Amino acid sequence: MDPPIHHPLGKRPAAEDDSVISDCESGVSGGDTAAGFVPADENADLVRTRFVRGLAAHGLKPEVLAVGRNACSSVMAQARQHSFHVFARAVAKLRDGNANVKFAWYGASSKEEISDIVQNGFFGHAHGNGLRLFPQDSPLESVKSSVVDKDGLRHLLLCRVILGKTELVPRDSNQCRSSSEEFDSGVDDLSNPKEYVIWCNQINTHVLPEYVLSFRFPSPLKGHVKIGEPLRPSSPWMAFPALISVLSKILPPPDIAYIAKFHKDYREKRISRYELIQKVRVIAGDKLLFSVIKSFRAKKIPASFKANKGNEWQAESQQLERYDCSYGSSINYYRK
Repeated sequence: MDPPIHHPLGKRPAAEDDSVISDCESGVSGGDTAAGFVPADENADLVRTRFVRGLAAHGLKPEVLAVGRNACSSVMAQARQHSFHVFARAVAKLRDGNANVKFAWYGASSKEEISDIVQNGFFGHAHGNGLRLFPQDSPLESVKSSVVDKDGLRHLLLCRVILGKTELVPRDSNQCRSSSEEFDSGVDDLSNPKEYVIWCNQINTHVLPEYVLSFRFPSPLKGHVKIGEPLRPSSPWMAFPALISVLSKILPPPDIAYIAKFHKDYREKRISRYELIQKVRVIAGDKLLFSVIKSFRAKKIPASFKANKGNEWQAESQQLERYDCSYGSSINYYRK
């Protein structure tokens, strides 16, 4: 039986699971970590060992290069940490003293995404009907949803998650909130869950990133579980103005107005490209975006669009940026 990962200060919030990792603070470990994280403490080896063991069951041998710990150095990060503990106690009171706090993995698209999560929380990072995470002993699915960066590395977040009382939520379900006040979160299997679903209205209170783990696979994965590593994706793309044009025929006018506003904010550098992508994904949903972009690829650009945006389109087509969709396909979204 694996030893628990304890708080180094000897204290932990009331009603949390015995395996809960310590509160945010600095520690010591090697390697380069993502912004907002510091080299990990004495728990780094335990985090690394459990991750490697979880993939070894599938014949995979990752090389872990760094384990970092959330420093909670900003006022807002400290506020989110405090909020997590408050909600853990509140859920415990509702659920006979058991907040059902677990560890779970989140596969990140880049160090930039991790920094955004640390700075702003998980809002905007939910895919479809909620934020989906994977149990600590089952890291494979989070590895599949991670993306190889320019240095050939992948990055996972190990988070504490308040599950409370769970209900069954099939993977193809469109459910977007608890079915009743009796439940707090969703799982794909009540007896042996391999996926946790945290609803969108709870992702900044019920999920606390603790560690970031950076790794790579040192050799080709022949004969093993297939894990996509799209450094240069070949999947469909379309420029942002064209996307708005197509979506305006599908989504209600208020949604299009919001998308147009966010696009304008991006062009005027009030929000980042990443923030723009996340906002559009929340409004339109990944399934619709993937369908629209994929079908658009096979069609010619409308003449009216060519006339008005021809020069812009030519420039954009040479500067397309990649974004990895949670459904496992790399989708090149939007430029200006």
